[in-house]
Amino acid sequence: MKYASEDLKNEHEGILFGLQVLEKMAYLINDYQPVDDKDLREMVHFLQLFADKCHHGKEEGLYFPSLEKAGIQNNGGPVGQLLLEHTEGRNHIAHMADAMTPALQADAFVKAAIRYIQLMRGHIDKENQTLFISGDQVLPANEQMRLLEAFEVFEEQVMGAGTHQKLHNMLDRFEKKYLS
Repeated sequence: MKYASEDLKNEHEGILFGLQVLEKMAYLINDYQPVDDKDLREMVHFLQLFADKCHHGKEEGLYFPSLEKAGIQNNGGPVGQLLLEHTEGRNHIAHMADAMTPALQADAFVKAAIRYIQLMRGHIDKENQTLFISGDQVLPANEQMRLLEAFEVFEEQVMGAGTHQKLHNMLDRFEKKYLS
């Protein structure tokens, strides 16, 4: 049986890779090394569109409600905590975006980026190591399949055809530029 959590974990891998690139960008900025403004804007766009709107959108609109129906607690429970972290992450992304307008405010950008990276690494670990394991145990096979199908439709509606591949191409380009 294929689990809905597998799709979300695969997306986590892409997000974690993006965080590696963002971290390198932040360190370069902090060391007064040049980082292309266009690259920073593309990275923030990746976080806004893929990490938040698409990935967190799947969790908030589809996966978490299914978990709640299956008995995993929201308020005062793991889902509620993760939702708070989604909101905190959005605030950090907004601060990064604000720090680039009109011109890069290096200290503010780096501060928001590092906070976001730290938050999301811990957040992803909680989901991968705890929540998804619980979800795999409580969600029946038919609900897993329904979620997987709904994830595909959601991604197509939110990001549009071909966007997922464009974002992967961007990360590949950034890997060569910043991590090699």
